[in-house]
Amino acid sequence: MESVLNVLLRRLRVLGWAVVFPVVMCLCFVCWGARPWTGSVVLAAVVVALLAPAVAADLLVVALIGFASVAFALTGRSSPLPQGSPTTEGYPLHTLVYGLGWHPVDLGAGLVLLAFGAWLVPRTIGVHSGLARRNSELLARVRRLTVTRVDAVDTASAELRRIERDLHDGAQARLVALGMALRSMERLIKTSPDAAVALAAESRENSARALAELRALVRGINPPVLAERGLGDAIRALALDCPVPATADVDLPRHLPPPVETAVYFAVAEALANAAKHAGASIVRVRAAQTAGMLRIEVTDDGAGGADPSRGTGLRGVERRLGTFDGVLAVSSPLGGPTIVVIEVPCGS
Repeated sequence: MESVLNVLLRRLRVLGWAVVFPVVMCLCFVCWGARPWTGSVVLAAVVVALLAPAVAADLLVVALIGFASVAFALTGRSSPLPQGSPTTEGYPLHTLVYGLGWHPVDLGAGLVLLAFGAWLVPRTIGVHSGLARRNSELLARVRRLTVTRVDAVDTASAELRRIERDLHDGAQARLVALGMALRSMERLIKTSPDAAVALAAESRENSARALAELRALVRGINPPVLAERGLGDAIRALALDCPVPATADVDLPRHLPPPVETAVYFAVAEALANAAKHAGASIVRVRAAQTAGMLRIEVTDDGAGGADPSRGTGLRGVERRLGTFDGVLAVSSPLGGPTIVVIEVPCGS
């Protein structure tokens, strides 16, 4: 018996306000009497409450407001009894009440029903509309993540191809040439020492170039200053290395996940490179702040303006890379300047 009661209580909790819907619909008997259609309405309310509790909860509010309207309408009637009627047999209960002259009862009932319906609105319709809104937002986020995932895969593939190309055309070619020069130097050491010395000097230069290219490649994958000192110092280093005079105002109290910092670092590097190469700027200002769960960086230059991410691959690549982390890149660059590049990335609370 106790288990049956527990199951019943759990079921009632699942149904929620839908349980009240059939009870309220029993007012049909009070307003219109015991008729076949009123009984069918109550039975339908029971079925809806059991099969679709969310719909029943929303209909509960509509029913309460409807019955309140009926009560207010009946309050203004002078006498619901037909003229000369000797009996009230067959009339609804509210007819008996009116026959006794209890008009304030209907007014009070209407106010109670209306107040109850208004109280239920945020707990039924409001909750369901909020769920629908959150579901639509979740669906939009899933779509965005699907697009950014594809962009991330394409970006990673392009980055791997770039690294392979740089290694093949740069450091690998120089190392092959170094090996050939060393073999030639082995043959010339005994027969032509001067030529061997010249080859040794050339080999040393080639090894230095290969090392510099490897270091540049490593910086393009994971800058050492970013890994060792964090995003704030890495942005300051970018400002110091910028060919155009640049200032950096950085307020980043805590570190972000390394992939996010890397994406933001290269976004700032691209903005500074564009200001130096294409804008003809005389000064660049970088401001970075972390507030309200959002990392915001502004790169402003006084150049000629006219920057458009849709016409170049650099900013579009940065935009796709930031999109992987729900970040955005906004560019304001009217002709004549100034150009303002805004980078925003969620970073938690």
